[in-house]
Amino acid sequence: MKTAIADPIDRCEHIKQELTDWGLYGEMEEAPGEVWRISPEPFPLSRKDVEYLENLGSHLLTFYQGLNQLYFDSIKGRAPVWISEYLDEGKPSDLLTLSRMKRFKTHLPRIIRPDIMVTESGYSITELDSVPGGFGRTSGLMSLYGEQHELVGQKEGGIPRLFWEMMEALSGKENCRVAIVVSDEAKDYRSEMDYLCGILQEQGAQVTVCHPKEILFQETGLYIDNGKGPQELDAVYRFFELFDLLNIPKAELISYSVKKGKVAVTPPYKPQLEEKLSFGLFHHPSLADWWEKYLGSETFSLLSHLIPRTWILDNRPLPPQAVIPGLKIQGRAVSDWSELLPLTQKERELVVKTSGFSPLSWGSRGVVVGHDVSSEDWQATLHERLDRFPNEPSILQEFHKGKRFVISYLDEERQVLREMQSRVRLTPYYFVVKGKTRLGGILATLCPQDKKKIHGMTDAVMVPCCIAD
Repeated sequence: MKTAIADPIDRCEHIKQELTDWGLYGEMEEAPGEVWRISPEPFPLSRKDVEYLENLGSHLLTFYQGLNQLYFDSIKGRAPVWISEYLDEGKPSDLLTLSRMKRFKTHLPRIIRPDIMVTESGYSITELDSVPGGFGRTSGLMSLYGEQHELVGQKEGGIPRLFWEMMEALSGKENCRVAIVVSDEAKDYRSEMDYLCGILQEQGAQVTVCHPKEILFQETGLYIDNGKGPQELDAVYRFFELFDLLNIPKAELISYSVKKGKVAVTPPYKPQLEEKLSFGLFHHPSLADWWEKYLGSETFSLLSHLIPRTWILDNRPLPPQAVIPGLKIQGRAVSDWSELLPLTQKERELVVKTSGFSPLSWGSRGVVVGHDVSSEDWQATLHERLDRFPNEPSILQEFHKGKRFVISYLDEERQVLREMQSRVRLTPYYFVVKGKTRLGGILATLCPQDKKKIHGMTDAVMVPCCIAD
């Protein structure tokens, strides 16, 4: 926003027009996923909260390091074998072989994005997404709301700068050549990647957004042709899901080049790091000592409070004297999943989520909130998810109710500002550069308070976060 616009309605109209011109906002009939309510103001966070969230990135990186180490310890017999068995369930053997290669052993996602619910008692991290969308859109929003506010992430240079520093560090080369590869399954995010790419190109970066079929393979590496002949790529940002590899053109050629060290890639081909059941492993009592020793008492204590208790929906029967660790109904331990079937609506404040290795794993498509569905649907969901084990594991997670906030937005039809009682999800984008996490920005998604699932929707408000005065 080159000139500050005083009138909030005019500001909303300006924001909408800019987003539309950049391809980040579409009319409802054309692109339902690209329409939301426009607010004139960003979402405020106290300086204390911003400092907390800035520091959170290093703790989450340590968690990923711990999960990675625990997986390989399990494979090597230094930790129980059932850990790697759980993380490997439903994944093809060739992908697991690739993920276990020695050259990739320490590789971790270079963008870390938690889903954070703001509750009355603090924050709750409901998921970690290592192939996240939204950072291109957040970058665009930050450029529009930053004129009159100090936005979170600005002092680090913002998302485009950190994305590029991250890719340069990944490739080990300054002024590297990068392709952001977007599959058909992720096409809803193509426009935001095009936007980010355009910003970087204006700054002189050699970056391209492409479909997998546009990648050119040679024995010497991967190439892209932008009309100037084949140009060798130094690094690839993988914006496609590992569960979708069979549907992606040239996927085998891309993974072959990665395997041979011809090109650097992030996120790594490690499905075990994209499993939602990792939160279940974190809370398993028999692994508590391992986690605390590896993470350190500060990180272990912090994450123990932030990560909701989570259980793996494993349909195998327990011995008569065993119980599901930590799962209780009215104070009574649970020894069989069938005990959850007759729960009342109040007792069903639980969430069922599908595996991270599933087409249902993103966009809340595989999420069922227990007290938001009928008793019949709850029972059907439990039966269905248990039946899917082990081919497609699901988890059960405590539901944490979001705190209420009031946000204003533009009623476009009547051209007035309205207020909405809402609940908010924060999605910080941490970029890992030379082993350190740096916060590029935070997107706040505010949904009407009666919504149990908080995600992008037409009646949500999406704004970047700013530092409150």
